[in-house]
Formats: sequence, structure tokens, C-alpha cells
Amino acid sequence: MKVAIFGTGYVGLVTGACLAEVGNHVVCVDIDAGKIERLNQGEIPIYEPGLEDLVLRNHEAGNLRFTTDAKTAIEHGEVIFIAVGTPPDEDGSADLRYVLAVGAEIGRHLDHYAVVVNKSTVPVGTADRVRAAIGRELAARGAGIEYDVVSNPEFLKEGDAVKDCMKPDRIVIGTRSQRAIAALKTLYGPFNRNHERMVLMDERSAELTKYAANAMLATKISFMNEVANIAERVGADVEAVRLGIGSDPRIGYAFIYPGMGYGGSCFPKDVQALGRTARTVGYDTRILDAVEAVNHDQKSKLFELMQRHFGSLEGRTIALWGLSFKPNTDDMREAPSRRLMEALWAAGAKVRAYDPEARHETQRIYGERADLMLAEDALEALEGADGLALVTEWKEFWSPDFSELAKALAARVIFDGRNIYDPATVEAAGLSYYGIGRGRSVAHPAFV
Repeated sequence: MKVAIFGTGYVGLVTGACLAEVGNHVVCVDIDAGKIERLNQGEIPIYEPGLEDLVLRNHEAGNLRFTTDAKTAIEHGEVIFIAVGTPPDEDGSADLRYVLAVGAEIGRHLDHYAVVVNKSTVPVGTADRVRAAIGRELAARGAGIEYDVVSNPEFLKEGDAVKDCMKPDRIVIGTRSQRAIAALKTLYGPFNRNHERMVLMDERSAELTKYAANAMLATKISFMNEVANIAERVGADVEAVRLGIGSDPRIGYAFIYPGMGYGGSCFPKDVQALGRTARTVGYDTRILDAVEAVNHDQKSKLFELMQRHFGSLEGRTIALWGLSFKPNTDDMREAPSRRLMEALWAAGAKVRAYDPEARHETQRIYGERADLMLAEDALEALEGADGLALVTEWKEFWSPDFSELAKALAARVIFDGRNIYDPATVEAAGLSYYGIGRGRSVAHPAFV
């Protein structure tokens, strides 16, 4: 099929590459001429495992093209995806200016029936607004061209986006148009062969499904972090609790890992946007507000543990392993590392940090600073450091030589923000250990 995709960020680029991989002819369009030029030269603007090979192979084969020419892309597309950003406004609501601008652009140039697909994460009712934006432009031209607008939210995890796109666990389609359903069944056929993955519903239900999914996952994370904070105070080990509750199939093990809070481009934005949507219809989202509040506080947890250990952090040097908000991405948006580094700097400490992929993004955000050294590898980050903070659980950090860490760290202390280390093993090497909710020796007096 002939596919046009507006937006070449995580969603647009991954979707375009995967659709091209199964034989479709895809044109990706973006208003950023520099990005399009780099893509045409084979430079991938984001790190995502497997994406570079997919893009380069299909670009070379002619199945995947990049352009700034919206008119050409619209004239090409039987299916036209809108995959542009929806950044949060100051009040937490999703900013739809880019989505609606693409809708208007489609209306200005559409010359044949097309299925217009909202792939961006958008508030309930956006399909109606895109439909109206296209219709106004068509009416201004006096064109009676038919089109359908469909909600087809993405469920791509950063770090696993290519796999999630090629082997989706569900394909949510929101439309009442049988013609649009038939077109999307053809388009998604190669991803739907093993068993039926398409879940059909109306547009508004599909739009709410995306927000509800991310809000539910964020809720599990904040709930487990709250349990971890209780565990610390009563002298329990949250990792034992996690195994105890995760073995219940009604709960499961996914997304119940305590840590430093969630970050990235999706959960923070979507929890806020869903809350804002609810308030516009007179509903107070008490659970979502609590989820966000717990997450905000949890990002300060490792810094609080450092203050507990050191007292003053003035003049201290802390090594950070991991900067991206999760492994297998270079995305620093809402990353817990940012809150930690900024707190350390405010307290007069220096940071030596290493991340396998996010070094350049960190440099872009913070520039050159005397109190920030970005290391080339994990061991270099330890040089001259008093303590080590494990912030992002990249695989290369999972099995260090703790005896070597004890020699390298002046204050011989590890702050494990992801609970990936065994406290007894760390302490046997002569290091102090602080984790999240591992309250073996810091219980509240009432529980001692």
C-alpha cells in the first residue's frame, strides 16, 4: 500500500520503517528540513535498537522516502498517518496545534479517498477535531472528496519499539467506517497473521484506551514505590514483597519494580493529560493526582539517601551509572537522573556520569559545566568519586566487580536506584549499600 506519515520522531520513524519492511511504499514527511536531510543521508536522529538497520535497508530499497513536501506525501498516501508531537501545555493538557495543522494540510491537498490515522497520543475527541479541520479546507476548495479519520494509538515502548511494531500484542482501531477498517486490515495484515490482534471500537474509546493504558502502568509504578517507602520504614525488604505479590496472577510481575520513578515522553505527559481531560468534564482524578505526586517525590529518593549517608554533600563527587530514563534509549525527557544531578549541583557536589547512549543528549541539555564530567566508560566515571549511584539499569551495570568498586570509591558506598544488586554481596565487599525500600537496618523505632 501507499502510506504517508507526518512526523519522524519515535512513533513516525519506527512505524514508517516497519511498514516499509513488509513491502509498503512509505513517504515520511517532516517540517524539519535538517532532520530530513540527515535521514536521507542515512543518519538516524534517535537511538532505538534495530531501527537504523531497518531504515537504511528500506531507504536503499526505495520503500522508505523522506521529504518536507507535504503535498507530495498527501497525494501519495492511501493511508495517511499523523504521528506528530503533542507536548503538554502549561496546564497539563495535550497541545494539539501540530496535529490539527496536519489535518488542515491534508484538507488543502487531498485529491482522492484516504484513511487518515491519528497515531499521536491525543485527548478524547481529537478524531472529531481532525475530521473537522480536513472538512473545512475541503469545503473552502469546493472539493467533495471522501475521507475517513481513524484513531489508531501506538503502544511502542522505547527500547523495544521495533519489536513492538513488528509483533504487536494488540492493534486498536477506532472507527465506525467499514471502508477504513478494510484498508487497515490490509495494511496490518502482515502483523496480524499468528492470531487476531485487531481490537475494533469507536474513535473516542480508542483515544481513551491509550491514556488509560499508560495511566494504569504509571499507577503500578507509583504504587510499588509507595510500598517501598513503607517497607523502608517498617524494616521490610520490598524485593521480597514484590515477589510475594507478583506471584499472584491477578497482579503479575510487570511494572511492579520499585525505583526512582517513571520518566520519558509518555507516562508523565499522558497522566497529566488524562487528568486534564477529566477536569474539563467536571471529574476529579484523585488516583491520577496521587500517582503523579508520588512519582514527583520518588525522583528525589536517591538524593535523600545520599544526604542520610553523607550529611553535607558540599565538595563530594558522585559517580552516576545511567542517564537515560530507561535502558536501550538515549531519551532524557523527565529522566530521574536529571533531578538527581540538579540536586547534587545545588548541594555543591560534582557529578561524573556514564551512559552507553545518552552522553550526547546530556551534553546538549546541560552544555559544558565544571561540575559535570561525562565519562567514556563506567570505570572512568568512578575515578575520584566518593560514591556510586546506579540510576539506569543498563545490562552492562548488572554484574560489576564489587571489590574493585570498593577500591575505586573513596567513601565506599553504593546507592542502588533500581535494586539490581544484592545488599549482602555489596556489603561483603566492604561497601555500604542503600537501595529503594530495602529497610533491613533503617526501620522506624516502632518496628524495631
